[in-house]
Amino acid sequence: MSYREVTIPVSEEQADGLSDALLELGALSVSVEDRFGDTEQEQALYGEPGMPAPKGAWAQSLLRVLFADEAQADAALAALLAEDALPDLRAVQQTTVEDQDWVRLTQSQFQPVAIADALWIVPSWHEPPDTSAPIIRLDPGLAFGTGTHPTTRLCLEWLARQSLQGRSVLDYGCGSGILAIAAAKFGAAQVVGVDIDPDAVQATVANAAENKVAVRAGLPDAVANARFDVVVANILSAPLKLLAPAIAAHLQPDGALVLSGILERQAQELIAAYAPYATLQVDQSCDGWVCLAGRAVQRHT
Repeated sequence: MSYREVTIPVSEEQADGLSDALLELGALSVSVEDRFGDTEQEQALYGEPGMPAPKGAWAQSLLRVLFADEAQADAALAALLAEDALPDLRAVQQTTVEDQDWVRLTQSQFQPVAIADALWIVPSWHEPPDTSAPIIRLDPGLAFGTGTHPTTRLCLEWLARQSLQGRSVLDYGCGSGILAIAAAKFGAAQVVGVDIDPDAVQATVANAAENKVAVRAGLPDAVANARFDVVVANILSAPLKLLAPAIAAHLQPDGALVLSGILERQAQELIAAYAPYATLQVDQSCDGWVCLAGRAVQRHT
């Protein structure tokens, strides 16, 4: 069995209305993507405390639309043309997509991952390796963090090199909870994950329970006045800059701060943004991404 996929470049203002119209015209599904995804022009949509809610589309978006067959796709496009609702027919593309075992295909893309020989991340459909290193059982889901992205790996590698016994750790922007779970596996006495996305909070709680570790998770307000020995934040450069005072406020006087989600060209800008709060430097880099690490600035009164 095969389907017909149609891609339509649209502006941010056109994305929602055209998506609804396509569904009414028989589309099986419509997804909105960044037209410049995987390029230097790629833009992240995010929401953080004190910032506007994330937008539903990018300035230049791409609608990826699935129809049952070519005839339905052509009929829908013709109806949009008749209503003068199609932005640019010349930019519209159609391809045939073969039906697949999407579950098995997705699973095949996620293999066990070793982190510096100190930790393994293993999806539930794989047998764990015969190793004395800690193992995190984690499946891909709604929340970011499976250990395969360079920013996550860099943070995990930093955690693996630390002595966390008896220390407290905050995972700010916890996503799937992978960094918080790793900290607990490495012996941290108190581990907390916070995220603005309730789905991420639920994912962290569920993943921690699956891995039999104690991790408390909640929205950022849950740690309003708490301070930690280690604060890890794997987000993106822009929100990291805006959140510098809020993130740094959770550091103990000699606490360690670790930031990732930062491109190499953004490193000095982030180091400068956090200079009033912590002395940071590039810890490691991978595939154009960096991890910054350092300690809280000592303040004398």
